[in-house]
Order: sequence, then C-alpha cells, then structure tokens
Amino acid sequence: MRRFYLLALLVCFAVVPQIGYSQNYTLAKAPLRQSPYIELPLGAITPHGWLREMLIRQKEGATGNLDKLYPLVMGKRNGWLGGDGDQWERGPYWIDGLLPLAYILKDKELIAKVKPWIEWSIKSQQPDGYFGPSKDYPNEPGIQRDNSRDWWPKMVMLKVLQQYYTATGDKRVINLLTNYFKYQLKELPKEPLNHWTFWGQWRGGDNLMVVYWLYNITGDKFLLDLGDLIHKQTFDFTGAFLKGEMLTRLGSAHGVNLAEGMKEPLIYYQQHPEQQYVDAMQKGLHDLTKYNGMAHGLFGADESLHGNNPTQGSELCTAVEMMFTLENSLAITGGVDYADRLEKIAFNALPAQTSEDYMTRQYFQQANQVMLTRAAHNFNVNHAGTDVCYGLLSGYPCCTSNMHQGWPKFTQNLWYATPDNGLAALVYSASDVNANVANGVPVTFKEETNYPFDENIRFTLSLKKNAKSVSFPFHLRIPAWCKNATIKVNGTEVQQSPGNQIVKINRDWKNGDVVELQLPMHIFKNTWYENSVSIERGPLVYALKIGEDIKLVKNDRDPIAYGSEYYEVRPTTPWNYGLIETRNNQLEKAFALQKKDQVSAYPWDLASAPLQLTVKARRIPNWTLYNNMTGPMPYSVIYNEGTPKEKDEEVTLVPYGCTKLRISEFPVVGR
Repeated sequence: MRRFYLLALLVCFAVVPQIGYSQNYTLAKAPLRQSPYIELPLGAITPHGWLREMLIRQKEGATGNLDKLYPLVMGKRNGWLGGDGDQWERGPYWIDGLLPLAYILKDKELIAKVKPWIEWSIKSQQPDGYFGPSKDYPNEPGIQRDNSRDWWPKMVMLKVLQQYYTATGDKRVINLLTNYFKYQLKELPKEPLNHWTFWGQWRGGDNLMVVYWLYNITGDKFLLDLGDLIHKQTFDFTGAFLKGEMLTRLGSAHGVNLAEGMKEPLIYYQQHPEQQYVDAMQKGLHDLTKYNGMAHGLFGADESLHGNNPTQGSELCTAVEMMFTLENSLAITGGVDYADRLEKIAFNALPAQTSEDYMTRQYFQQANQVMLTRAAHNFNVNHAGTDVCYGLLSGYPCCTSNMHQGWPKFTQNLWYATPDNGLAALVYSASDVNANVANGVPVTFKEETNYPFDENIRFTLSLKKNAKSVSFPFHLRIPAWCKNATIKVNGTEVQQSPGNQIVKINRDWKNGDVVELQLPMHIFKNTWYENSVSIERGPLVYALKIGEDIKLVKNDRDPIAYGSEYYEVRPTTPWNYGLIETRNNQLEKAFALQKKDQVSAYPWDLASAPLQLTVKARRIPNWTLYNNMTGPMPYSVIYNEGTPKEKDEEVTLVPYGCTKLRISEFPVVGR
C-alpha cells in the first residue's frame, strides 16, 4: 500500500466540522446522526468553464438524445413509460443522469423530455403502494427483462424521484415514497431484496439512502424499521470488509455491485453511528486499492474483481457509481480522502472513457491501453471482443444507459450546506452557487479556476437583498497531496494549511469579499503492479502520449447487440518505454512541466491537453503486444547486469484524461 493512501486513510477524519443547527436546509431527525455536510437543492450550483462544456456536450450527445439513438430500449415502448418494452434498469439509469443534467442546465427541452418518465412513475402507483412496471413480456433481442417486480430497478427510480423533488418540491414524490416504503416494509419479509435477482441484495444501500432522506422530511417512525430491515437483507459489506478477505480474492465481487453497494455501511451509520461502519468503509477502500487498484483511481473488475494488472478492465458503470458512492461518503463523514478519490476518478478515468462528442464510450478501459480493436482480451467477460472499442453499444449496453450521471452529480457535489449555517467548497471546479447562510440570508459564491490544470481558486461573494454583511463559516478542503496551501481574504494571507484537512473560515463577510485558495502542486509517484510507477501532479495522473490512428468500423456482424458501428484506435508511435529510475527528491528536476497559456473549453484530448511533462525514458524491446494489448509487465528492477542498455529518449506525458491510448503505469529501468 502506498504511503500516500495510508496517510489519507489514517487522518482523513482528523478535522471534523463543528455541528450546529441549520435554519436553512433539512437536518437529520433523531435518532439519525447529523452529517457534517448537506446536499444543496438540484439547480443551486451552476457549472462554468470546461465542466459546463462537458454538460453541454452531454446534452448535444448521447445523454440528450438516447431516445433517438437507442429507441429499441429508450423509446416509447419502455416499460417505465407504460409500454411493452424494457421493464428493468436501463430507462431509470438514463433518467438518473438526464434529470440532473436538465435541471442544472435549466434546459426546458431536456426537462420536457424527463417529465413523461416522472409523471408515469408517479401515476403508476397502485393501491398497495407498489409503483413501476407490473407486467412481464416475452424477450426480444437487445431488450433485457426480469420479473417486473424486482426491487432493484425501483432503487434507481427512487434516486431519480429524490432528485426531482429537490429541484421542484413536488409533494407527490413524498406521498409516493411513503406509500411505496410501507409496501416494502410489508413485502420484504416475504420477498427479500434477492428474491428475483441478486442485484437488489448488493445495491440495497441506494434504497436505504432514500429511506433516510424521506425520514428527515416526514419523521415517519416506520421508516426506521424499514431501514433496519433493508440493512439486514443487503450484502454484509461491513463484515466482509472488516474480515479483509473478499477484496483479496479474484472474482469475489462484481465491480459495479462493489462500487455502488460499498457505501451501505456509511449509509446505515446514520441510523446506528457505530465506529465499525466507518472502519469498514476505510478498510474496504484500503484493501480495494492495495489488491485491485490502478493509477486512474478505479480498480480491476472486468466484470468481477481481477487484480491490479494495468491491462485488466474497469467498467464505465464502475466509474460513475464509484463517484456517487464517494460523494455520499464525503457528505456523511466529511472525510478528505473521499473527496481526493472522487477527484482522481473524475479528472482521470471518467473523461478518458467517453468520446469528445459524448456519443460513444468504452465498456472497459485499461490503465495501460495501447490498442483498441475488436479482439478477445484477458477479461473475466468478453462481449464478442468489442469491450474496449468506442461505440454506443459496444461491450454491454448497461453503460450506455448509466454513464450519464457522472458529470451532473459531480457538479451537484461541488458545494454543500453545513449544519452551522455555512457553506462548504469541498470539490473544486469553476461554478456559481446560490444558497442561504446564517439566518436565511441568500448569497452567491462565484468560483473561478482552471483546476485541476491550475493551482489557484478564487471565490467571490455576493450578498443579496441589500445585506451589508453576514457572519457564517466557509469550509475549504485541502487535498492530501498538497503539502502546504495558502488562503487569502481580500489579498491578505490569513492562513497556511498542510494537506488532508478541511479548513473553516468564520468571519463577518461583506459583499465583494474575495477568498483565494492556492494549492501548490508537485510531482510525485505511486507504486503499482510489478513495482511499476505512476507519475502524478496534484489530482492528475500523467500518461505517455501515443499517436492515435482512429478508424470507424461498420458492424454488419451483430449490430443489434453491439451497435451498427464502433471505433478502433491503433498506435502510430512507440509505447514500450520504461522510465529511468529517479529518487523522489529529484522528480521536479527530472520532469519538465510545460503549460499552455489558456485552458481550452474542452481540454480532454491530445490536441487540447493544457499541461505536459517531458522526461528521459528508454525502450524495452521485449515488452511487446499480447492479445492486442501490452504483454506481461516487465518487473521494475533497478539493476539489470549484462543486459544491453537502450538509448535515452525524451518522451512526453499528458494528463490521463486526454488519452485514448496510454501507458500510465511505467516499468522502471536502472540508470
């Protein structure tokens, strides 16, 4: 386990915000534990800069048009629109990303596209409290159906309805959820979460999350009984993580089940605030990283856990579900490590796995990825060899439906309200937030930054309703990778802070006050599979820049299953380089950093990469292709006596998220 993550796990709870009493947002009702951070209503946060560009590309790409691009499943026949089509998870998955996108952008066209799904779901509720599709139809190619009363797909729609309520205040949602949860309390003893499929048993934390959310609004005591019941029927992540066995064994868990379900101990911690649940999550993340982790922040699971060889795949569904798990974990605990991990996935793995126009995606990505062709790979599951190709349906269509929640929910979790009537900026990107502080005073913070490509973040406060001043605490996260941050208010330095903590500035604020946060970034390395190393700076991982030959392939072989077309990518430049061994205290000298004058509106491709590192490296001739991917990783020996030494070459590294082909975990060669 690398020293960086050990330090983060040991001290991520060292600084816990003081808990007070909020007059502005819904707090936990006893006996639920009050979380240190409170999610703001959907639409309170407006993204700017490259993050807004990502959302616009989603709108114009697959997220805004999936009903047209994938009509067999997302069209009017979908069971969640009352039709005879797909009854299961794919429709709710899509809306789980489309709805927050629509309300964050305040886009009337997208909101109109969402509303029929909401209206049908609300009106579908039956007298016994059940809602959703209630008929089973024969299977057709490309449509997956399970028993329509399966608990699992309803869990996704519960999340959708929760978000819809925070955006609109539609009280029909509260009535629907109350009646449905009464139905669950009655039926779960007879038909538990795993009655129809095992997905509900692994993903019960999502169900539990909405139960507690509703309890904090209504205070209905039966919801606490339901919470205990759902916890009992959900897979025992707490026991599995504390025993330390599951995550060390290949194939022991499905990757998306793990990413989505592993937050359950912390969700349940709200009702039963026992240290074992916090410890379980921390140990789970520690072991997951140690035995299966990769440089991009995810883990090898293609589809089940498959170790930390950088040619093993990580599913796109895993990326977005892991982000959502970390967002919830951050709010419940205030742990800096969760925000650091969230940013690592968001700024590295996520942009690399979707195309620039957001019309295609990879089912699996690889940390070391040098050829994307239709071929069998060393994965647990192969879908006719299409898993690494960029396509709308390549690999498996669950990611086609589920990839849309990543950026909208990331936006929604940039800012939080606090129980002490303040605001917290815990994840960084250019944005505006409109929120109430103190005794209900509305304020706006404008966050200006090119983070993660820049070290400086500037917050400007605007007071509304002619308020002259207002007192409230402003919380700022200092990432663990930052050795020493500087905070200035109106140009005057007020504090220097080492990393891995949350700093609280409590003062009498005036209109136009400016807070500047400087997070100096340095080059560091982490050690991975076969003693390979990743090169990192701030929250960004750097990968070898490889020339890309992108080819569109028309699929006449199996277009219904894997799409009518997909893209293959082949390298046009060498990739089999090892980095020359460099001591930690010499990294800044060994790597030359180059910055572009401006960050592009869309920075996530080779041509637009805002930063690059150059360094000396050497080719490793016997490191060659195997199964259309990098062959076995050479072990990083510093001394290799009697072996001819290749010449030194200068290579370029760019941010991981800008690449389609890459080496991000490098063998190390001796001097």
